[in-house]
Amino acid sequence: MTRKIDYGNLMHRAMRSLIQQVLEDVAENGLPGEHHFFITFDTMHPDVEIADWLSDRYPDEMTIVMQHWYDNLTVTDEGFAVTLNFGDKPEPLYVPYDAIRTFVDPSVEFGLRFETQEIEEDGEDLEDAAPMAEDVTEDEEPREAEVVSLDKFRK
Repeated sequence: MTRKIDYGNLMHRAMRSLIQQVLEDVAENGLPGEHHFFITFDTMHPDVEIADWLSDRYPDEMTIVMQHWYDNLTVTDEGFAVTLNFGDKPEPLYVPYDAIRTFVDPSVEFGLRFETQEIEEDGEDLEDAAPMAEDVTEDEEPREAEVVSLDKFRK
């Protein structure tokens, strides 16, 4: 078997490391200026910790907003914990980086999306885990940018 560089997984690790660094800075210094985050994650990920009523309400994925009020932001190498307000009810939650599907900071039109990677039983990729940057403006819903397949660059 020929050894290959797994660019898709390397990019995912780098992007998750970027999210960790950003959240560590926010945990230490607070959100600067107009920065705020929309973080969508897989609520079915085995390491996600959310209240039962939230997982019942959001059985597939959930988007949280870190902007005006959040508390107890704790960042580790595996994920982050934060308390957010849901209808005047503070709820703690824990999100591992592997559960994150999108991370968007609309104040600076920055976004990351993690594509699902499926593996066949023999270990071959069924689809690429191609990270994608999103073009996001503050007054609009996130829009998808053009996805470039990594297959173009494989020989």
